[in-house]
Amino acid sequence: MSLEITRLAPGDEEGLESFVAIANLVTPEDPTSLEHLRWESDTYPGQGERLVARLDEQPVGVASVGRIRVHRPDYERYWLTLKVVPGARRRGVGGALYAAASMIARDAGKRGFETLASERQGDGLAFLLHRGFEVTDRDKMVELDLVGRSAPTVEPPRGIELATLAARPELMPGVHAVAVEAFADIPSSGEPIEARPYEEWVARDGPRASIPADAFTIAVERASGDVVGYASLELIPGSTTRAWHDMTAVRRRWRGRGVATALKRATIAWAIQHRLETLVTGNDEENGPMRAVNARLGYTPIPDELGLRGPLAPET
Repeated sequence: MSLEITRLAPGDEEGLESFVAIANLVTPEDPTSLEHLRWESDTYPGQGERLVARLDEQPVGVASVGRIRVHRPDYERYWLTLKVVPGARRRGVGGALYAAASMIARDAGKRGFETLASERQGDGLAFLLHRGFEVTDRDKMVELDLVGRSAPTVEPPRGIELATLAARPELMPGVHAVAVEAFADIPSSGEPIEARPYEEWVARDGPRASIPADAFTIAVERASGDVVGYASLELIPGSTTRAWHDMTAVRRRWRGRGVATALKRATIAWAIQHRLETLVTGNDEENGPMRAVNARLGYTPIPDELGLRGPLAPET
């Protein structure tokens, strides 16, 4: 048996195709696409690496490692994803990918990893726990079936009007201000996260092909003209019928007054009008208010997603 770990070079289309095929086979609930990988490489050059594992020259596993973009560049951990096809598990593939990713992180001065694992992926979760990873967060995941559903009525609370970013692009700085406030309140197990400075935030969370500007809904206070909330959708890579709720955020002083519900209803209406079939979202188990909004709107539970932190592989 020969096992080889390869770092994908920029422009390695064959390697990227293998990466996408394996990732989508292992985690079909969290797919990627060539277009998304190219976007990441163009937007964050030099900020991450992708690995492909070949067993007897056949691609059987992938990993990615790089900066966590809701933290400062000097944050002590790197992000890790690691996926191995079922037939190649327990043959050293995952361990070899983990060791190679750890070498990359160590060379960058990092001391550990963060990652996500769905409860659907029992083998992957067991792999991480066996290597010293600990669960730090639990997102209660839900989805909304749109098939046969009529677009909901959208009625913002008194004093609020809704607009889209496509119609009001000048509101983007105000949207960022809401994000700065909202990100600071997201539960994160003692490691505060940040929206990050404006240009960096726009590159990550602003409109692009997969985050339609006409689905990016903004709540504006009529009296002041200030942005008080926003909601955006991100089309799931490789799918024409499914999307994630990328973010729903409301300023503290407007929370509990129906703004989030109106924003969610607006994005649901857009999804139905554009013939999407499913919306997926998740919130930390401690985020009771947003989970209650989702429940009122008819979202139903799917397997939870766990946030984990763990060590680098030991040096050999």
